[in-house]
Amino acid sequence: MKQARIVLLASGSGSIAQSIIDAVANGSLDAQIVGLISDQPEAEVLKRAAVAKIESFLIPMQQDRKNWDREFEERLGSLKPDLVVSAGFMKILSSDCVAKFRIVNSHPALLPLFPGAHAVRDALAAGAIQTGTTIHWVDEGVDTGEIIAQESVEISPTDTEDTLHERIKIVERRLYVATLQQLLTNLVRS
Repeated sequence: MKQARIVLLASGSGSIAQSIIDAVANGSLDAQIVGLISDQPEAEVLKRAAVAKIESFLIPMQQDRKNWDREFEERLGSLKPDLVVSAGFMKILSSDCVAKFRIVNSHPALLPLFPGAHAVRDALAAGAIQTGTTIHWVDEGVDTGEIIAQESVEISPTDTEDTLHERIKIVERRLYVATLQQLLTNLVRS
């Protein structure tokens, strides 16, 4: 049976990407990571990819967004992914891109609640007693794609944005890997 080809997208420290890299390395995720794309030259995830011997591609944002979109889509297309895995990639992708590729994302909230870049802060500000993580398909909107999986995390009265986000990430990493394995199994069968 052929191994699914995945491309990771990441902009930051890469803790979620690392959980996926580790799962592929230890065989708990049956896939081949064929590349990692980042938009941030100083992103820690680039070092993680280098250690794992994953080819990385840096595509920094340009003044002309259409040029960036075109360069991004061309690079992604050249990698021929079965699935694109956004692991903390902080850019909204063009409608052409989301129409061409199967892209999945994780989000640190129970969507549709608290979409956007400040989900953890927003949950705390709203006085929520529970939040969590969502794995969803990427569409043209911001965190509006079809929900694939969710898991909740209780909010403690002593939580700060940092402590809550760290607890969410623990759940998020595990749920993302399990969900990816399920998605990839179904992709290979089809």
